[in-house]
This record gives sequence, C-alpha cells and structure tokens, in this order.
Amino acid sequence: MTMPSSDPQGSPLKTGSDIATSLDAHLAQPAVILPTGPGRPSHRMPEGPELHLASQFVNEACRELVFGGCVEKSPVSRNPEVPFESSAYSISALARGKELRLTLSPLPGARPPREPLALVFRFGMTGSFQLVPSDALPPHAHLRFYTAPPGPRLALCFVDIRRFGRWDLGGEWQPGRGPCVLLEYEQFRENVLRNLADKTFDQPICEALLDQRFFNGIGNYLRAEILYRLRIPPFEKARTVLEALQQRRPVLPLPLLQSPELTLSQKIRAKLQNPDLLELCHSVPKEVVQLGGSWTPGTQRTLHLQTRPLQGHEGHREAFLNRLQPRCPRGPASTRTQKLPQSLTQGRGGGDQHPQAAAEPERPRLTPHPWSLRGP
Repeated sequence: MTMPSSDPQGSPLKTGSDIATSLDAHLAQPAVILPTGPGRPSHRMPEGPELHLASQFVNEACRELVFGGCVEKSPVSRNPEVPFESSAYSISALARGKELRLTLSPLPGARPPREPLALVFRFGMTGSFQLVPSDALPPHAHLRFYTAPPGPRLALCFVDIRRFGRWDLGGEWQPGRGPCVLLEYEQFRENVLRNLADKTFDQPICEALLDQRFFNGIGNYLRAEILYRLRIPPFEKARTVLEALQQRRPVLPLPLLQSPELTLSQKIRAKLQNPDLLELCHSVPKEVVQLGGSWTPGTQRTLHLQTRPLQGHEGHREAFLNRLQPRCPRGPASTRTQKLPQSLTQGRGGGDQHPQAAAEPERPRLTPHPWSLRGP
C-alpha cells in the first residue's frame, strides 16, 4: 500500500526523519495543561478552559502526524474498548464545555476502508492528553493511539491518575448539557435567562453556577473568581442575582452606542466597564485560555479560604480565587521538630510526654467549608 503524501487539506504529512526532528518540539509542550512540575498531576479539576486548551494541544501536536494500527486500552480501565483499526489515520479534537471530542479519520488509501470514529471524553478530576515516545508511556495511560511507521513511534495517551475520566463512542455530546460558555455565549446567555423559573435557581448562586445544564464549562475555581470580581455574596439566591440581568440597561444609552461618532474601541470600552455575571462566565474562561497554561507553581491561581469574608457573611469562610504570592520557603526539618527547653515543660505536665509531642506546638485545623467541594 502507498502511504498518502498529504492530508485532505493538502498539508504535507510528517514521516521518518521529519517526525524525529519535531519530537522535541512536541514533547516540550505541556502534557498537563496547567504545569505543576515534572511527574506531578494538576491539583485542580479540569474545567472548560482546560478542555479547550487540551483540544488545542491535540490539534497542534497531531496536525502533521500519521497514526496507524489499533487503539490500545489499559486492562484496568472500565471504559469501553475502541473498535478502530486503520493503517493510516489522523486525529483532531474539539472541546465544548467540559467535554472533548476526539475524531479518528482514515486517510485516503488507508486499509481497511472505514468511516471516521469519534469519541467524547470527560476528564473527571485528573484527565489530560500527553504525546510521548511509545517506549516511555506514562503511568495511568488508559487509552493510547500510536503513530504509523516509518520513523520513531509516538503515542498520544489519555492519562487519568484517579480514573474518574470517561469516554463514550459515537461522538455525541452528553444530553442535557447547556451551551458552552466559551464558544456559544449568546445561546448560553439566552438559555439561562429563559429558564430562571427552573428550581435550580432556587439554590444559592454558588451552587447554581455548577449546574452544567446552564453553565457548561464552569467549575469550582471559575465560579469563585466570577463571584469575587463582582463581590456577590455566594449564598445569595441565584434567581435574585440573575433576574436583574433581564432588565439590565446598557452602560450607555442605545442611541449613543449606535452613534457613528463613537469609535469601535470606545464602544467596546463602554461595554467592558461593567460586565455582568453571565458576561464574566464567558470572559474569565477566555482569560484562562489566553494564559495558555503559563502559570507557574508559585503564582498560579488557586482556591483558598478567604480571611476577609464579604459583608453580611462574616460567619462563613468562603473560598474565593486569588493570585498567590510566591511561597515562602520552609525552614529545615530540624527547626520544625526542635525540642522545647526542659524548663518550659517542667511543672506543666510536659515532662512525662513523648519528646516529639512536647516539641511540636498544636497546629490549627481548618474545617473545609461545603463550598470548597469541587463541582461536577
């Protein structure tokens, strides 16, 4: 069989030495979209932006690669087998909300002749894609797609340490999920405002934001950032917050916004000065995508307990998204287990204690707030 020299769009396909030349470039891209150091999984659940970045990674890394053979599943995975085999096929990806569709498309002249196959992935808590040499597969690579010879053999792997990720055959998006907050903003906004009578909006706004029927792509750290920017109390009733958006007036009167005297930049500036909650559900994920996984462990955004709660909710320790300062290094272990002077333990019941118990002061314990639990 003759291998095709180009894909349907006419781009030359990499084989042999071309793949070897570009291998370092492919492997230099972050396999886990949010870098957390070599061999360490991301500490946060993938949300809409991470799925979108994963689709970008797959498309860029696999654009000029030819895959071939069977799709290999790990024996420990409970997900379905992927009944696909082709001598030459390409891989492309598309993300929507918290789902990613991977399409396997046989190339012209490939054997056996067959139709493309699509799989829809949900990443769970630790899912990601990695492109690696076939003889250096990462642990927990539960689905593997191998490149075709000649040249060094690579593997595109779906890696999922905790095994909560899922894939389904057929390529259909999961029923019931709403429009994507990133790619379908107008439909997303209309879907929310049209269904405010739904009982979901009887809940606090911090809970309603996790309902994927209306906020497809929003998760724990995104809702925290959105509510923090707008200074909305997280336990405010969702319908109360969102009903106001039905009557929301533009920052400038409509005739003035349509005036030819205003430049496009002035109109955009006026629109962005006071974004509402639904607009931030679209713009904040876009900010994360634009960052492109460039956060470093010392400054990346993360959830933590806020020490200054919002007015009216002083009794709660809500989790909000803030930008951390570089972490202060801890001292050597010897300074953390240093014994107290004997004079401080005598007469206080400390003399009979185990030396280690007397050495370490009691540490405060934080009780996780229910809102700190991650969403679906």
